[in-house]
Amino acid sequence: MTQINRTLEIDSTVAKSSSTPGSKESANFETALRELERLVERMERGDQTLDESLKDFERGMELAKACQSTLKKAEQRVEKLVEQNGEFTVKVFSPEE
Repeated sequence: MTQINRTLEIDSTVAKSSSTPGSKESANFETALRELERLVERMERGDQTLDESLKDFERGMELAKACQSTLKKAEQRVEKLVEQNGEFTVKVFSPEE
């Protein structure tokens, strides 16, 4: 679960900086991320039955996929400001740069 937490912290930072504030997609991402964090905390406590843990794990995987999809869409929309010859221009973000 620690790896999931680290990945979500990084992804959450990227999403917050790249999504439009107040957008429906951003709100859905934040809601899914909060629910996923609650599931992880509950599972890390270790006081659940096996059945409860499996249900939470399945739900967590669904939420993680939804968050990853939202992040992928946000990444595709990210633009960066580039200075060329003393002037600033907007350029589509490329992960390879």
